[in-house]
Amino acid sequence: MRVITGSARGRKLEQLVGDDVRPTTDRVKEAVFSIIQFSVEGRRFLDLFAGSGQMGIEALSRGAKEAVFVDNRNESVNIVKRNLLSTKLEQNAKVIRADSISYLGMCREKFDFVFLDPPYSTGLLQQALAKSERVMNKGGMIICESPVDEVLADKLDEFVKYRQYRYGKIQITTYCHTDFAQENA
Repeated sequence: MRVITGSARGRKLEQLVGDDVRPTTDRVKEAVFSIIQFSVEGRRFLDLFAGSGQMGIEALSRGAKEAVFVDNRNESVNIVKRNLLSTKLEQNAKVIRADSISYLGMCREKFDFVFLDPPYSTGLLQQALAKSERVMNKGGMIICESPVDEVLADKLDEFVKYRQYRYGKIQITTYCHTDFAQENA
């Protein structure tokens, strides 16, 4: 697993190991950043269920103003910190050890992008999606990675399902503010 492009291009990232680990594939990561490529620079990125932190690190490498990494596992938090040091991107990053759903409930910050990739088929994606809207800037985007058979809401409160993309057995679903979706329909 490597950083695809930007200031840390080509840097190898540590990853978690084990049967319960499912890192985002390079193909899917590249697809996500193709979707948001012209919007990342100078923006704030939340990597929820961060794992190794590869999505937030990719955002920082591409010029994001700040990335916040949240995971409830010590091992994940330590790997994210090491990956940030090895890519020299730690200055614009915050790493938080917390339950992702609880974090969304107590967070007072606002983000331009939230990336949600919890363990599949646990109900965590639906819980996180329902709470993510409260930490979003109006012009932001919520990005979800899930199996293609997982059903996601069409509408939150002020955010609506904007687009879905399929990559084999994985789907990427984006949510945007209702105003943005109507203007860009």
